[in-house]
Amino acid sequence: MKKILVPSILALALGFVSGLAQAQAAAPESSLSFNVGAVSDYRYRGISQSRLKPAVQGGFDYADKSGFYVGVWGSTIKWIKDTPGVTKGATELDLYGGYKGAVGDVAYDVGLLSYVYSGNNYGNATAGGTKSANTNEAYAAVTLGPVTAKYSHAYSDLFGNTGTKNSYYLDLSALFDLGNGFSLTPHVGYQKFKNLEVATYTDYSLTLSKDLGNGLSASAAVVGTDADKSFYSLKDKFNGKTGAVVGLKYAF
Repeated sequence: MKKILVPSILALALGFVSGLAQAQAAAPESSLSFNVGAVSDYRYRGISQSRLKPAVQGGFDYADKSGFYVGVWGSTIKWIKDTPGVTKGATELDLYGGYKGAVGDVAYDVGLLSYVYSGNNYGNATAGGTKSANTNEAYAAVTLGPVTAKYSHAYSDLFGNTGTKNSYYLDLSALFDLGNGFSLTPHVGYQKFKNLEVATYTDYSLTLSKDLGNGLSASAAVVGTDADKSFYSLKDKFNGKTGAVVGLKYAF
């Protein structure tokens, strides 16, 4: 009996130690990452934020092993200063934080996001405008396989438009690995403006990305909307027109 029992106990002990080591190796670690890049046109929810011109962008993210995360991301923009009477607001800074987890095969992501347009006087110069274009949203997303659905809800007026609190954005996207570092991302979204129907629209895009290695990636996209031309035109430019966007990003 001893000859049978002792090897069995040793086998169980070794199995336990091996399993524990594997679990520790697979456990998520906290991370801090940075990114910088440039795009030929900064499109957000299908609308150009840079008057169909190039923009410089960058940010950083901290992801805790518990699932909580925070981040900052910024870009040069033109749409605020393009608005008649506005003299300040050449940058966008996004401050966000949330929690990511999973239930079975379904991953989820919930958080808060603030769009800060430093020093902007948007609301002071536009009829019916709010105090500024700064905006706060809450969001929730679920991912199953390659498909992600996300809902974003504004708990402030949306981008400087009075009476638009409780507006929302709903989008559906997918990420397909094509191999050899290539991926394809189709996307469709619906931006609903509360009490401002002329601003409500649908956007769509198709993005091809290429991982170039060593943190460098490139992308090319076709982006378009059915946005109202009169509402989304500034400086004689329709910022919701269908167009191509290329970008280059370095993450480290």
